[in-house]
Amino acid sequence: MLSISYIQNNQEKVLEGLAKRNFKEAEKIIAAVLNKDTARKKTQTELENTLAESNKISKEIGFLFKTGEVAKANELKERTGQLKILSKELSEAVTKMSAEVNELLYLIPNIPNESVKAGNTEEDNEEIFSKGDFPKLHEKALPHWELAKKYDIIDFELGTKITGAGFPVYKGKGAKLQRALIAYFLDKNSDAGYEEVQPPYLVNEASGIATGQLPDKEGQMYHDAKDDLYLIPTGEVPLTNMYRDILLKETDFPLKTTAYTPCFRREAGSYGAHVRGLNRLHQFDKVEIVHVEHPNNSYKALDAMVAHVKEILNELGMPYRILRLCGGDLGFTATLTYDFEVYSIAQERWLEVSSVSNFESFQSNRLKLRFKDENGKSNLAHTLNGSALALPRIVASILENYQIPDGIKIPDVLIKYTNFDIID
Repeated sequence: MLSISYIQNNQEKVLEGLAKRNFKEAEKIIAAVLNKDTARKKTQTELENTLAESNKISKEIGFLFKTGEVAKANELKERTGQLKILSKELSEAVTKMSAEVNELLYLIPNIPNESVKAGNTEEDNEEIFSKGDFPKLHEKALPHWELAKKYDIIDFELGTKITGAGFPVYKGKGAKLQRALIAYFLDKNSDAGYEEVQPPYLVNEASGIATGQLPDKEGQMYHDAKDDLYLIPTGEVPLTNMYRDILLKETDFPLKTTAYTPCFRREAGSYGAHVRGLNRLHQFDKVEIVHVEHPNNSYKALDAMVAHVKEILNELGMPYRILRLCGGDLGFTATLTYDFEVYSIAQERWLEVSSVSNFESFQSNRLKLRFKDENGKSNLAHTLNGSALALPRIVASILENYQIPDGIKIPDVLIKYTNFDIID
């Protein structure tokens, strides 16, 4: 979240940045934050003065008892009793006001990077890179949900019976393709210096708040009310929270982690071809990369993450493009995001397969993730994350783009993981 001091010192910049996002409540919430914080500071000062007066009188009482002036000492004791009551009330008021300020701050999204353009929808995103030729398919080419049924590799109806819509069952070579992609992605990430970990798939409320999923996306997360735990919507949440409440040294940077996790999102759905099959699911697999970096190096780290995802997509051999998201399409916590999309020739549309984002200090402020510089000063670290990669739409694109009349070819880079070169 944004810090009070940053908002106070950069109010105009904050409002301009939030305008890029079309955040209509910006002026109202910013004013409320500053007014509430002013009142908190005033109460805090009153509390400190009350405690100082109480301490001073306590010393006087001790002196009076030593000098035999018992009557005067007892009079002052009555005053200290009143001050204790007042200090307790003021302390509770400060705590309440601080919580109210934080609740308001939780409502304010991150400020977009200067390179981010204003815009309202995904149509306003900027294409900054593209590569690959669209494959020419045979006349009877099918979308992936038809291919999955034809070759009995993904069963959407069985998943609906077991759980509900959005929970497919992968079978045979479909399941092996999933496993092959996960292993390939993890190997690529490990080779790029990311440490592989296996995190929990459930997180507590503090973890959701720290990375910005709560309260912003509370309705999109599956929640176990009895234990007050949330199924993760992305591996970003447990991976980033590994560094919550940590004080680093400058020599600790960079910190790079990767993990495979299933992901769970409620995503109240619309209907139509754009959400059919693997296009939108409630449970899906993803390999995530998280990077904790010194503020001076976070944009170099972002460029490196983008280059890393490009290398993976180049090896998979599918046409793809990179978009720089506009303000209106930017995620709540991100200051700059690049979306990777692969082209589905059978569906004749682009499918998002990765988002790579820099959050600067927005998450770190919630995480209390700091480092000490060479002068011993405590600073907020920067956090970044990306998908490398999300599986459903990668699988959909492989099935559709690599289909031939008598089967589906496997990309060359995956054959050593699948141990077969065709689905037929």
